[in-house]
Amino acid sequence: MFDLNTILRPHILTLTPYSSARDEYTGKEGIFLDANENAFGSTLDGSTLDGSTSEDHYNRYPDPHQLAIKARLAPIKGVRPTQIFIGNGSDEPIDLLVRATCTPGSDSILILPPTYGMYEVSAAVNDVLLIKIPLTPDFQVDVPAVLAAIQPRTKLLFVCSPNNPTGNLIDQNAIVTLLTSFSGLVVVDEAYIDFANTRSFTTFLDQYPNLVVLQTFSKAWGLAALRSGMCFASEALIEVLNKIKPPYNVSGPTQHLLLKALSQAPAKDAMVARILAQREELIANLLNLPLVRHVYPSDANFILVKFDDPKAVFDYLINQQIIVRDRHRVKLCEGCLRITVGTESENEQLLAMLNAYENRLTTTV
Repeated sequence: MFDLNTILRPHILTLTPYSSARDEYTGKEGIFLDANENAFGSTLDGSTLDGSTSEDHYNRYPDPHQLAIKARLAPIKGVRPTQIFIGNGSDEPIDLLVRATCTPGSDSILILPPTYGMYEVSAAVNDVLLIKIPLTPDFQVDVPAVLAAIQPRTKLLFVCSPNNPTGNLIDQNAIVTLLTSFSGLVVVDEAYIDFANTRSFTTFLDQYPNLVVLQTFSKAWGLAALRSGMCFASEALIEVLNKIKPPYNVSGPTQHLLLKALSQAPAKDAMVARILAQREELIANLLNLPLVRHVYPSDANFILVKFDDPKAVFDYLINQQIIVRDRHRVKLCEGCLRITVGTESENEQLLAMLNAYENRLTTTV
């Protein structure tokens, strides 16, 4: 049976979090002389020396708990506000989860390569042991191998679904098996879930107390520049993350723009529909190119494509100022480039350059 207290590092249980000025008074009105802010305004908001400011209030600290965002996000995701952590990208909750649970030099996390690289980086930064169990050749979890590799001090298991860089969903039954068989936290990274025809694992939060789900505003919402991610978990774990995070980890302008974006969810859905249509058209056109050996099925906004000579294709595209991701040295992705689905025009230019490359090879021969 899962017990969060046995997963956390012992000193985290008794840690006294930093209490910010906005924790002590959460009201919006008053004379704020508590946080050593600049009462005269900021250099950005057109303030005057009498202390009046524009509506932006850049001189004031933001809500440390992003309560307005969580209240608006909760019904969209079908969770409770107390099950939400908002971070500086998904990378912040990844790092916080490692720091909250893993004692440096002795505890471990388990990952399933090929997968998102920040899990390994966070382990290395925090001096945490790393266990790697590769996916199967069809990019699924080798469940028996994973369960056999789990050690007594393994605290976290990361599953990226849809997976980066392969683009496919991980079998839901395999993830459920890991949740029921592993006494640590199973972190399901759903950065690309909006592009997949499946329900999110957030629907299982109340069923599995050791489940953590990561999502992001960077992909489907089109807000990569804001660096904001979502973490969904039990109320108890969210309390821990709030305890150890920096006091004001999400800036005021970011919170303002997130609220604006959340009020325009239909625009996100419309963009996703266009991306999905372009994805299918791009796949069909890539399959017609002789230099393409294989196009893997995708549940994301990118496609993993195998070429005869991926390095040469990559270099040629770079010279044409078309930038894709070279993954041909990654285990199980040998020979592959990862191509993000672009706009109609961008995809047409990509295909034109690939055709030009193909024609150049033909004339050379």
